[in-house]
Amino acid sequence: MIRSHALRVFVAVADCGNIRDAAKALGRTVSAVSMTLKQLESELGAPLFETDRKHTLTVLGQEVRKLARELLREHDRTTERIAAIAAGREGALRIAAVPSVAAQLLPPVLTEMLEVHSGIQIELLDTDSTSMHTLVETGAVELGIGGEPHARSDLHFIPLFHDPFRLVCRKDHPLARAATPLKQADLQEHQLISNKSTTGFYDLEHSGPHQASTLSARNVISLLALVRAGAGATILPALATRTIDGDLRALALDDPAARRTVGFVLRRNGNPSPICAAFQNRFLDLIRSTEIAPSGEVAQPLIWPGRLA
Repeated sequence: MIRSHALRVFVAVADCGNIRDAAKALGRTVSAVSMTLKQLESELGAPLFETDRKHTLTVLGQEVRKLARELLREHDRTTERIAAIAAGREGALRIAAVPSVAAQLLPPVLTEMLEVHSGIQIELLDTDSTSMHTLVETGAVELGIGGEPHARSDLHFIPLFHDPFRLVCRKDHPLARAATPLKQADLQEHQLISNKSTTGFYDLEHSGPHQASTLSARNVISLLALVRAGAGATILPALATRTIDGDLRALALDDPAARRTVGFVLRRNGNPSPICAAFQNRFLDLIRSTEIAPSGEVAQPLIWPGRLA
């Protein structure tokens, strides 16, 4: 098999016109360069130079130098790309995140990554936690950001912060005048619009005869539009209420369990790609330096993994 190293030595000798100058350029001894040329000619079965002085190429030598230069250029470009991908400077990353995280937290992180590493490609899918878990488990995306998966799933969860739930209603809604955090009993007799973000915390479709929801929506934009239209109130994570307009109010709930835990979701026993690890580090830096919850409420950091290489 012809080695790229042997071709590199041959091209250097052909360009320099003698072994001594080529050896100096390559940082090799004259004898090592001479031996490499002899091995290459032996493998080819024909001489590459007309004489031992190495300043004139044979017809074969001329063709080999042309092809070798092309091969070595491609080889060098490929190895540079491999090194860049291994360092997280190039590559592709697919992320699935719950809508509030995708809209409120990811834009500055992704923008910074693309500015620093122009060779990377990132695809972001925003969806509910259940769908996100499926995307990670099937390998459709490498990383998910959202709620904790089922304990028996083939997924690994790294919790990052707690995100309390809020009741979102119009400013003229009866509950909007409450001066204290709302209790579960306060929500009775009021129409609530259910959504996927409360699954496992507030089951608004089966929560009692007076509170059961007859209307549901998955998209936050649709939910808020329904609330503005007077269809009812809804419960959303605080992160999703950071940019609501003045026609709506986001009210605290008097229930310490009324919160979701947001974290990284990866396939169990998998090793994140360098670009994925680089993204996780940047996202962790953002979480550490930012008040995640609105209204000045500082998020509660949970388990911090070590710096991801």
